[in-house]
Amino acid sequence: MVKLTPELINQSMQFINPCRERELDLRGYKIPQIENLGATLDQFDTIDLSDNDLRKLDGLPFLPRLKCLLLNNNRILRIGDGLHEAVPNLSSVILTGNNIQDLSDLEPLALLPRLETLCLLVNPVSTKSYYREYMAFKFPHLRLLDFRKIKRKDRSEAQEYFRTKQGKDMLKEVAKKSKLNASAAAAEAGGKPGVGSAARVANPEDLQRIRDAIKRANSLQEVERLSRILQSGQLPENFELEINQNGASQNGNATGGSGVESMDY
Repeated sequence: MVKLTPELINQSMQFINPCRERELDLRGYKIPQIENLGATLDQFDTIDLSDNDLRKLDGLPFLPRLKCLLLNNNRILRIGDGLHEAVPNLSSVILTGNNIQDLSDLEPLALLPRLETLCLLVNPVSTKSYYREYMAFKFPHLRLLDFRKIKRKDRSEAQEYFRTKQGKDMLKEVAKKSKLNASAAAAEAGGKPGVGSAARVANPEDLQRIRDAIKRANSLQEVERLSRILQSGQLPENFELEINQNGASQNGNATGGSGVESMDY
């Protein structure tokens, strides 16, 4: 397996694809998790992570330019919460050949405001009863599912089905499983060092503050620590303390002391 590092990102193939979009090719490295994509500096419309060893779709920094994620032939079981905050303009997600099991596992994708194309072929979820009806009902902006157009008739039939008792029971069951998934994910995150409920995706203001802090840094250790946060796009629980300490250190040097005055920065 190969770790997804800034060096690997910079060395990978970058080109203009047939859709005239800028694409980053990260296929076939057997990458186990998504990280350090902040090193792309949000310069790509499409990122291809096919043929890797991903098990969860998460770890994305704030990438407002990104429109298409290609994730074919991984082992993805889960989709992380907050995806809609990290990639608000994502319109196409191709997940062919993964291991998504239940309709409840797709809930985070339903929050993507611009999602129009989704492929879940060769995933167990695509064999579930009333799969297409559920997707037509739950994803009102989706135009292509598994490379088949969702027509107005499909949406009307889905609306009718989910007005029935059987359809309502199905929605309740999916919602129940979705809550259980969220609870399990929160418990898992809480058990990892440096990851918790306070961690969040960096927004543009946060990213600029980190860049400014790097310019003010007085040691290589500070630069490396802040650079790691910038590249990951994920703010740690102690983010405000990191930034404030950096600013206080700079002011202390500027005034020739390390006293109380620097705390007003």
